Amino acid sequence: MPATRSIDADLLRAFVAVAETGRMTAAAKVVNLSQGAVSQQIKRLESLFDTSLFERRAEAAQLTRDGEKLLVLAYRLITLNDEVMSQMRGTDFSGEVRLGVPHDIVGMLMPPILRTFRQAHPHVLVTLVSDTTQTLRAGLRARKIDLALMTEPQQGGRNQLLLTDRLVWVGAHGGEACLRRPLSVALGQESCGFRASAIDALTKAGMAWRPICQVGSLEPVFATLEADMAIAPFLSRTVPDRLQILSTADLPALPLFHINLRLPSTGVSDVALELARHIREGFSTRYA
Repeated sequence: MPATRSIDADLLRAFVAVAETGRMTAAAKVVNLSQGAVSQQIKRLESLFDTSLFERRAEAAQLTRDGEKLLVLAYRLITLNDEVMSQMRGTDFSGEVRLGVPHDIVGMLMPPILRTFRQAHPHVLVTLVSDTTQTLRAGLRARKIDLALMTEPQQGGRNQLLLTDRLVWVGAHGGEACLRRPLSVALGQESCGFRASAIDALTKAGMAWRPICQVGSLEPVFATLEADMAIAPFLSRTVPDRLQILSTADLPALPLFHINLRLPSTGVSDVALELARHIREGFSTRYA
């Protein structure tokens, strides 16, 4: 029986950095190595698996089929490696961690999870940054936040996916906004992930509609809906009691979305990893 070979987590970090940035030079800055060292680490991985992981092109390094397959597994292995190191070192957590959460999730799903984390680690300051997924993704890349929940049409890997939920139309209890034509729809700002899905569904259905209340904050949207001035798309798990899910057959169906937990591929602090673990466990036990 051939000897089992092991994978160096640092090789995977370099691989993920190249996959995410598309360039060896940019990846080198992410993992704090020289471009030559990153190139050597990719070659070591390719030698280990006896396959090509990237197609080298002038403009960028593009993943091969085997590279795409490894990327999903690499995220899982890096996360598991970091969690094991954090748990076994028995870190006395303190300091600050910056958590990004979309507007609609922060109030409806996060309070009980953050409460248990505070009880377990009273010396850690959690700073919440609430914004759209697009803005949070940029903040994560710029290291302005340490980890983030994101509502995305793509399902994350096993250690990233927290919850799958369907977008639904929401309006006032007993309201008539859903029956008026053109249909008034309260949409978020252009960077809102649900906006494109709602517009696409309405367009394919050939329904006459008009956008109103195009803001980033949820409070004006809630006020517009409660006043029966419009309807809006929400994840079904985030609909507040003061509003209702609309089931009229005239409204087009909306797609599934996924709440994914995203962390940087390298340089993640122990306290951020511990918060990520609490978030995964919280979603698994409360919202599965």
